[in-house]
Amino acid sequence: MKQYNSIKVKYPDALLLFRIGDFYETFGEDAISTARILNIVLTKRGNGSETETALAGFPHHALNTYLPKLVKAGLRVAICDQLEDPKLTKTIVKRGVTELVTPGVAMNDEVLNSKANNFLCAVHYGKKTMGISFLDVSTGEFLTAQGSAEYIDKLLQNFGPSEVLIQKNYKKEFTKTFGDSFHCFYLEDWVFKLDYGYESLNEHFKTKSLKGFGVDHLEEGIIASGAILYYLSETQHHKLQHIASLNRIAEEEYVWMDRFTIRNLELYNSNAQNAVTLLEIIDKTISPMGGRMMKRWLALPLKNAEKIKARHHVVSYFIQNKEELAQLQKQIKRISDLERLISKVATGKICPREVIHLNNSLDAIMPIKKLAMNAKEESLKVLGDKLQSCEVLRTKINEMLHEEAPVNIVKGNTIAKGYHPELDDLRNIAFSGKDYLNEMLERESKATGITSLKIGSNNVYGYYIEVRNSHKDKVPEEWTRKQTLVNAERYITEELKEYEGKILGAEEKILHLEQELFAGLVDWMRDYINPVQQNARLIGQLDCLSSFAQQAILENYNKPEIDDSTELEIKNGRHPVIEKQLPHGEQYITNDVFLDRETQQVIMITGPNMSGKSAILRQTALIVLLAQMGSFVPAESARIGLVDKIFTRVGASDNISMGESTFMVEMNETASILNNLSERSLVLLDEIGRGTSTYDGISIAWAITEYLHEHPTHAKTLFATHYHELNEMGDTFSRIKNYNVSVKELKDTVLFLRKLIPGGSAHSFGIHVAKMAGMPQQVISRANKILKKLEKSHKMEDSGEILKNSAEQEMQLSFFNLDDPLLQELKEELLHIDIDTLTPIEALMKLNEIKRMLSGKQKAQV
Repeated sequence: MKQYNSIKVKYPDALLLFRIGDFYETFGEDAISTARILNIVLTKRGNGSETETALAGFPHHALNTYLPKLVKAGLRVAICDQLEDPKLTKTIVKRGVTELVTPGVAMNDEVLNSKANNFLCAVHYGKKTMGISFLDVSTGEFLTAQGSAEYIDKLLQNFGPSEVLIQKNYKKEFTKTFGDSFHCFYLEDWVFKLDYGYESLNEHFKTKSLKGFGVDHLEEGIIASGAILYYLSETQHHKLQHIASLNRIAEEEYVWMDRFTIRNLELYNSNAQNAVTLLEIIDKTISPMGGRMMKRWLALPLKNAEKIKARHHVVSYFIQNKEELAQLQKQIKRISDLERLISKVATGKICPREVIHLNNSLDAIMPIKKLAMNAKEESLKVLGDKLQSCEVLRTKINEMLHEEAPVNIVKGNTIAKGYHPELDDLRNIAFSGKDYLNEMLERESKATGITSLKIGSNNVYGYYIEVRNSHKDKVPEEWTRKQTLVNAERYITEELKEYEGKILGAEEKILHLEQELFAGLVDWMRDYINPVQQNARLIGQLDCLSSFAQQAILENYNKPEIDDSTELEIKNGRHPVIEKQLPHGEQYITNDVFLDRETQQVIMITGPNMSGKSAILRQTALIVLLAQMGSFVPAESARIGLVDKIFTRVGASDNISMGESTFMVEMNETASILNNLSERSLVLLDEIGRGTSTYDGISIAWAITEYLHEHPTHAKTLFATHYHELNEMGDTFSRIKNYNVSVKELKDTVLFLRKLIPGGSAHSFGIHVAKMAGMPQQVISRANKILKKLEKSHKMEDSGEILKNSAEQEMQLSFFNLDDPLLQELKEELLHIDIDTLTPIEALMKLNEIKRMLSGKQKAQV
């Protein structure tokens, strides 16, 4: 326990798994947490004594079963192993922490999601800008960037790190800026120093400068990257040869989408229950590398027209050559997670079976290379040319390892027969003993005349010769008795004893030799880390491009035209997610959208609630996004002038934890858009101003639209609104055009046609939607009465008074005396209601309250 306590002191914030014999044990608070998370028995050590402590443990061979559960629960787990053989020491066995597993540095397959990166992140607060770095220790990807808090926020949303490292002094500031949804760990401030960052990175990469990586000017990013390397060292991760480069996240190469846009478009996450994300719809990738890359491409759409077109050309080629597409996908299915397998080679944690998987994957790449090289598409040939054959590596593995090598080296049969002569000899001794024993048995039977002799073995006595009691008198004197049974005696001979020693020695030597040879192979394989990583990236790209082709074939997507203009023209566009959610047989209503900076810069979309205004906004953004990530699009045709920023302001929710109302959140998001406009921006605004009173809302929406129209960037904008007064802007501002989502009014209902047509709309049909939602008939009838009164008055500014006056008149006519105190009370109550800010639920509660007062009055009169 002294030894345990001395080690625990060094890792106070980690759960310590302490190896004792064949078990990992936990004590005290650690034991209580372990028992709760793993649902195992909690016992006590030293029960009733002063040293009594809680105890929970599990067998050491079950580590891979239980460790993932502890890490997924957000715990840092220190694995403390025995550092020497207990047989070779007479004192307490030396123990030490061999690995510290945290959510951000896990290598265990059970912890990791094969189609998602497991990023460890570090954020550095600089004087003017912030630095950020991401590392996936399981794949070797190491990225860095720096910029404003808004940019860092966007990257955190995009990469979704499992763990974030922060300076201790900035704990509160980080939570205030980025929220409390991240799993954070706080490091001392001295770790976040420029000199330390440079020194750590140059030492790791064995370089004298970081210029070769193109990151030497990113001082804040270098500091964050240095903090990550420090953390890896602290968590006992020293074999990091697979982390071979540090790449800059080039902000200027990708479409800018702020965190609001990423959230609003539901690209790969959604707050809504059972919501389907865009990633779920478009991801037809087969390999883990492709799955991870697809998410990255979605988070970072391209701005370079040539790179986008190169992807489109490959997708187009696959669609036209479906047989080749099928062959490619068949081979990709045979490929395991190359990135994570080669990372295990670097860290020395790969097992024999996984080396076989790595070899089979490299074999599967050869037909892919041939297919790509023979293709009539230049971009595909380039990818094929870059694929490495790794012939020497494959040959060596084939020669050295048994094709059915085990998961665990101690189970033997790892090294192939014929590879190592000494190993083959030892195997002959250990495993061809049956013939030798039969021969010995025959000899001894003849020599003694005992025909019923048997040779056997057990764990207690080893090998023996068994003689029945009826033949005891024939046993030679030189035989030594080992065991007496009821009907027989068991003996040992010198020859048998010698043979037993030979066999046991051979088995031990075989295990030792196999381990030695396998360790040598893994060490030698480290020279192939870079080519295998390159193959993994290229297979990921081919997987994504074949996924795009598969999606286009299945869902009738078409090739978009990308050019350098600033126009956006979509013919018969569809929402890729909504169309997949429609009931069987129902067709999605397609829509056209045209935007430019000269004639139709702002489209003002009015129309009833639930008519599909938001869907048109979102599908426009998603079509642009899909096109610029290299995919075909859900439209008959699309001509897209490169977009460099996509902004959306769709929907709103209170941010109570930050003390912000719905309206404040809305204004924050809109301000972010207006302060970051560019000539190639696409702006999508939905119902701006609805979070405040009608007058304020119309005024703000008008001012925002006017600002966008008059701003020198002339940013392309779609503005959906229920404020029909904004249609008047089309008469005053030349580049604002009115459109509405059409409806058909029938006798008792309204049919939503979901088609975008020129011209403004004069109705919201809000009461109709309330009826569809199941609102009580009493409320619907009352709402219709009020609406008629308001429409008759034509005085919006007096609508609140009209409502209150009409309510007063109706009550007076029924059974009130003008001097009645209850009437005065009701009058006061109604006059103080702010209709414009009243929520539906508050209105119903107020109505119920008035009804109770009237009921009381009626009873009194009766």
